[in-house]
Amino acid sequence: MLWQRLRRTLGLDTLDDEYRFADDPRVGHIAASRVAEKWVKTTCGYCSVGCGMLVGLREGKAVTVRGNPDHPVNRGKLCPKGLSEHHILDAPGRATQPLLRKHGKLEPVSWDEALQAMLGAFQRIQQKYGAEALGVISTGQLVTEEFYTLGKLVQLGLRTRNFDGNTTLCMASAVSGYKLSFGSDGPPGSYSDMETADVILLIGANIADNHPILCQRLERNRMRNANCTVIAVDPRVTKTAMLADVHLPVKPRSDIALLNGIAHILIRDGLIDHDYIQQHTRHFDEFAAYVAGFTPQHVAQVTGLSEEQITRTAHLYGKAKAAFIGWTMGVNHSTQGAVTVTAINNLALITGNLGRAGAAPFSITGQCNAMGTREAGFTSALPGYRKFDDAEHRRQLAALWQIDEARIPTARGLAYPDIIEGAVTGSIKALWFIATNPVVSFPNYYVLEHALRNVEFLVVQDGFHPTPTSDFAHLVLPAAIWGEKEGTYTNSERRISKANVLVPPPGEARTDFDIFLAIAEKLGLREELFPGWTSTHDAYAEWQRVSAGRMCDYSGISWRQIEEEGGVQWGGERLYADGHFATADGRATLHCVPCLPFQEQPDHEYELVLNTGRTVEHWHTRTKTAAVPMLNNMVPTAWLEMNPVDAQRLQLRPHDRINVISRRSSVRNLELRITEIVAPGQVFMPFHFAETNSNRVTLGAFDPISREPNFKQCAVRVEKYVRTLH
Repeated sequence: MLWQRLRRTLGLDTLDDEYRFADDPRVGHIAASRVAEKWVKTTCGYCSVGCGMLVGLREGKAVTVRGNPDHPVNRGKLCPKGLSEHHILDAPGRATQPLLRKHGKLEPVSWDEALQAMLGAFQRIQQKYGAEALGVISTGQLVTEEFYTLGKLVQLGLRTRNFDGNTTLCMASAVSGYKLSFGSDGPPGSYSDMETADVILLIGANIADNHPILCQRLERNRMRNANCTVIAVDPRVTKTAMLADVHLPVKPRSDIALLNGIAHILIRDGLIDHDYIQQHTRHFDEFAAYVAGFTPQHVAQVTGLSEEQITRTAHLYGKAKAAFIGWTMGVNHSTQGAVTVTAINNLALITGNLGRAGAAPFSITGQCNAMGTREAGFTSALPGYRKFDDAEHRRQLAALWQIDEARIPTARGLAYPDIIEGAVTGSIKALWFIATNPVVSFPNYYVLEHALRNVEFLVVQDGFHPTPTSDFAHLVLPAAIWGEKEGTYTNSERRISKANVLVPPPGEARTDFDIFLAIAEKLGLREELFPGWTSTHDAYAEWQRVSAGRMCDYSGISWRQIEEEGGVQWGGERLYADGHFATADGRATLHCVPCLPFQEQPDHEYELVLNTGRTVEHWHTRTKTAAVPMLNNMVPTAWLEMNPVDAQRLQLRPHDRINVISRRSSVRNLELRITEIVAPGQVFMPFHFAETNSNRVTLGAFDPISREPNFKQCAVRVEKYVRTLH
């Protein structure tokens, strides 16, 4: 080593072996270390876009990645996370062996001892306090076959209804809103609609950072259609707002007023589809009377927009041949998220912008397989979009599974935030987290910390250790991650794509599927619940039978077809083309939605409104992306954005170190960025960073329908950071 350093210092070692180039038959001139011996098709495991990938393998390692040019979603393109995804497979910090806390310290144990300890603790707790003293929190990043397996294991094997996923933190409001309007979950449109719509209205959807590959769809539309107009509704001048033709910088949480105001103008100016309304909707008269109060003058006062901006937006939408509305977390992360989604659906329904090319109200999902858990996961609904309270749906599943119908719950259990609240109050005594990191992702950190310290037994099943959450665990189970398992993901446009094995899991880590089967074996229920299963393909075959005839019908879609076609959309390119909805009378429901002030308003002590969001380089809590140097080095730390007006008033300068303080706690020693990207009275910080965790200041407020958190607005003050000597 010393000789190598000396040769490098003297200029004798030019690192030729490390940096020489060679020719790869697929990609051409490339670093010799990245020339692949074999290429494997798979699907990206980060966001919900569902990009197809080709991963190059050499000597048993993943050495390079390319976007699959034949995949219909991304057509060869990848974002920075996708281009570096193969690096997570041999990143530092992987969990490689089971760890059990003994005498206050996590110590390596065998799988047999780990599962015995886990089930022994669960059974002891359930016998003492009842079956529902166990809470289980899953994720949106398993393959669908694992979600399906886990749901059966938890509900029928462990016999607790208190089962939910971290998808409640991002997509529950979209699910609830679709159900309220259309009678069922399921995004009605496709990405192709973004290429054909005349108007694309993006509400709280910074796709340039969150789903950058979708920006290609906007650009292709603009190249083909000179009349295409992209409108971004967002309090912040996001990258997406900069790309848009029109930016509507609404005041925080005033989007409902804008949507109702647009509906008012559409009805007033005759820009609605009377035939569609009459044939396919209910409650139009009540709806029209309600939005009559949302005049341009009133909406301008609430939103901060001009009357001209509001009227022009309504006319653009109402006069379009095909209009598309897309949204993400800016809508969902709210105590009114679910009803905001219905307000979006109202616009599509009264103009007939549904079930046609370019016309859809389209929720852009968060995680790579949030759709899979919505369809098959057995959390907020029974598998196949069935309902807990529908006796016929329960009979169908009991017959398919050959079990007593009484074993199937007649109502869902606690949602994610209510499971955490139960752990605080003591009704939940054991928790099992799977592929999620709530210490960083859950709002109002100190409530979450109280819950984790309060339970008698905490299991964390993850591909990485330590994480901020696994540090609290009594038991850590090492799990395989993307690239180490086989199954399917379903993306935002309902496209089922294949995820394939690239390398084996490290050390003693197992796939989540194998862990679930091993637990079922220990319970003596493996053959009853999973008869003859040895692989995720067995789970997929049963899921095909369970989904047959349902809206999310996988029965005619084979893994081979998925591989050959680059993914297959269940339901076809779009839903509700016939105007028939999943309700008793086949009609969609128009909802009257009040625009309420967000819960924690600023005052003289906490005078700023905090907004949170993502960066393009990182994913959720950085469990994976922080371990990839090329991503982490681009954005290693968090920051706070503040308008120059507020900075001058507070006598702050660019790059000052500051504290963000709310009524609950503070985030300290952040870098200040002074910019007009945020409006006066507002500040913004990214939420990815455990070291400066935004959820130390966010409030524990939740949508009463979806139970999704209100991450986006809380009152804070900002002070200069002063280093203290201890």
